[in-house]
Amino acid sequence: MAKELSRRDVIRGSAAAVVGLAMTKAMGESSEPVAAPKGRLRFGIIGCGGKGWSGMSEAARFGDIVALADIDANNRTKAMLEHPKASSFDDYREMFAAMKGKLDAVVISTPDHHHAIATSYAIRQGLHCYTEKPLCRTIWEARQLQRLARQKGVATQMGNQSTASTNMRKAAALIKSGVFGHVKEVHLWTDRAKGWWPQGVDRPKPGKPAKTVDFELWLGPRPERPFAEGYHPFAWRGWWDFGTGSLGDMGCHIFNMPFMALDLRDPIAVQADTSGHNHDSFPEWANVHYEFGERNGRPPLTVHWHDGGKRPDEKLAPGFTYGGNGSIVVCEKATIYSPDESNTQFMLVGGGTMPDIKVDESPGHMAEFARAALGGPPARSNFVDYSGPLAETVLLGNLAIWANGPRLEWDAKNMQVKGTHEFDALIKPTFRPGWELQGV
Repeated sequence: MAKELSRRDVIRGSAAAVVGLAMTKAMGESSEPVAAPKGRLRFGIIGCGGKGWSGMSEAARFGDIVALADIDANNRTKAMLEHPKASSFDDYREMFAAMKGKLDAVVISTPDHHHAIATSYAIRQGLHCYTEKPLCRTIWEARQLQRLARQKGVATQMGNQSTASTNMRKAAALIKSGVFGHVKEVHLWTDRAKGWWPQGVDRPKPGKPAKTVDFELWLGPRPERPFAEGYHPFAWRGWWDFGTGSLGDMGCHIFNMPFMALDLRDPIAVQADTSGHNHDSFPEWANVHYEFGERNGRPPLTVHWHDGGKRPDEKLAPGFTYGGNGSIVVCEKATIYSPDESNTQFMLVGGGTMPDIKVDESPGHMAEFARAALGGPPARSNFVDYSGPLAETVLLGNLAIWANGPRLEWDAKNMQVKGTHEFDALIKPTFRPGWELQGV
């Protein structure tokens, strides 16, 4: 058995030496299953930087971090300093092979183009899975993850943290109860991408990645292209090959309350106007219009998404100054305004106090997941019942953004834009060999 990785190894060794030690340790140990301590989970962390760091820190409250995977040695090194007994990998596929029987759950915080693949590996091994929003990059992937999770019966959750907000749950419950009358329209907006990452731009000039970054692994399932500044670690969100643009990044937060209130599944059509784009980088701004038919007694309604600095008409919420993110739900008897993406504040336009209503309160977003993984009730944002359908709705808007103008009628059952195959590659992606979804 290889020696444990010490803090001195991390601090004194180069990043390459650290990775080598950790890989030797991980691959050299027995693959026999090891029982988890009672009431604690054994977590694997896939993606250790940025949001992955906070996900790892949250997971550590409910279990032990026993495996780390990241294509960036700097991220791994920092994570190993926090969890020196964890095995370390640059390739999560190797992590799943080496740690089989030694994990209970994973937290996945990679760029969007890896979400579905890493998640499918986890589910196929029967591991409970917490995957950051927007769950995946394409609609077909979202549908497959729902199917796999249902088939394996694992606990799942998407990382749209505001689902745990009591105020959001109350606002959704009030709207659903009909106290404000039927909903006529919904407006949602974000200031992404302006000021956060570039969109509507040409591809940057090729460069060389840092020695600590394995860009081939970072590309993973997507087509070959040279490294360029801006892909890793953050601005990948603005590229069709890797991210899901402003809508994918923020939609699963800002759609969250109206989705919970109105069961906004399976739009019947979408349409968008944008700043224009080259089908490589997302547009600088977009307005997306969703049409929803009647559902379980809820009348038809429209939902309007605005991003890149676009905003709804100020007349919808007089007296309020629209910030960078927010939502407006226009009902027959009242209009509800929320000033941000955190879904913690909801106010009535024109004054007055939001009525109170009793709801199930969350113990916390990661706590819901851990509770489910330990045999408790499913997390609210589980793949099958909630976050999978939410992700499908959000991602459908990107087909309209790609089309930039035409109204697209949607056949949700068959995952097909009616009358055309133009969008098939956006709905169901192709994968480079070795990077396919597992169990499909």
